[in-house]
Amino acid sequence: MATFLFEPGFFSSGPVHVALVIGAVSAVVTGVVGVFTVLRGQSFAGHALTDVATTGGSASFFYGLTPLLGFLGAGVLGAGAMDLVGVQRLRGRDIATGVVLGVATGVAALYLYLDTTKSATTGAAQQVLFGSIFTLDSSTIPVVAVLSVVTLALIASIYRPLLLSSLSADLAAARGISVRAVGLLFMLALAISVGLSSIAIGSILSTALLIGPAATSLRLTRSLRRAFAFAAVIGVAATWLGVLFAYDSYYWFPSSQGLPVSFFIVLLVFLAYVASGLHPIPRALKRARLDGHAAAAQRVR
Repeated sequence: MATFLFEPGFFSSGPVHVALVIGAVSAVVTGVVGVFTVLRGQSFAGHALTDVATTGGSASFFYGLTPLLGFLGAGVLGAGAMDLVGVQRLRGRDIATGVVLGVATGVAALYLYLDTTKSATTGAAQQVLFGSIFTLDSSTIPVVAVLSVVTLALIASIYRPLLLSSLSADLAAARGISVRAVGLLFMLALAISVGLSSIAIGSILSTALLIGPAATSLRLTRSLRRAFAFAAVIGVAATWLGVLFAYDSYYWFPSSQGLPVSFFIVLLVFLAYVASGLHPIPRALKRARLDGHAAAAQRVR
């Protein structure tokens, strides 16, 4: 059975080890941040940041920089640009997100074109858009680990104000919370998490790892803290299985080309979300869950 699941060399492969570690760390961070993204109704903003990450990744290839630097740098700048319109009104969020999305898509198209016409960056477009986790160097692991710790620490430091502002921005403002500052810090965490997921499955597909596990976990549990755990577990499981299937796929076809990791991860995340809808939590229980979180968050000082 083990031979059927694990093709020869899987456990001894260095690229596989790196892919499993970076994929797991990225999945945990995006799972936690993704839960708040779904609660705050900012899935569109998360998607926009993936296009911003495409701009940064393609630009980094053109200038000979590491893709992670481009993903993170562009994501942070994009998050700041979205916040300029304001975070307190949903309409303002959508306007800011749409404007940034349009600009980022145009600039990304330019750099992707330049990358494809530059001989030194052959395959850059595919790596930026769809990821290439098996090509990551082990030296990337410490950088990813530090960024993950910083992101989780940031979320933990603003947890209660972020929770209250996510459920009711007006109530949070009435209690003296700076909704704009909390929103900006969350957008920073969101930008970093998008950058981390981009190096795993590519910028254009990183939304799946950000939103999919989080949305699935919120369907499966009435507890917000359990939702964080479930989202992380679902993301890690999908990523590890994706790495396994992608590795095994090299033995499935005579050409030995294999299938990309991103395809399997996105497919597994989608199947998990569909499966979670077969036994949804009753609306009354969902409402009770949110009311309980709101009552707890109101104790913020």
